[in-house]
Amino acid sequence: MAFPVSFRPLAQDDVEDALSWYGEERPALALGFAESLDAVITRISETPLQFPAVHREVRRALLGRFPYGVFFTVVAGKIHVLAVVHLHRHPDSWKKRS
Repeated sequence: MAFPVSFRPLAQDDVEDALSWYGEERPALALGFAESLDAVITRISETPLQFPAVHREVRRALLGRFPYGVFFTVVAGKIHVLAVVHLHRHPDSWKKRS
């Protein structure tokens, strides 16, 4: 059973910013980022508890070839994505969103 996933507005902004940046560098990178993000969101939806808790109830999933983390909570059978951040530039910026 997959859990429903929703993105908070700031998390959606994070995704759009990353896609824009990668799209300006190389369009193929933007496509790769989107595919990696979709794959991670699917894994989060299917088995959210496989990802480690990094702060209180906030869990983190990594994007593999991209240095991004997806920070999310599981509340009442729903996944809430709080942030999708570059882990080298803003490693703790998601904490103020939890």
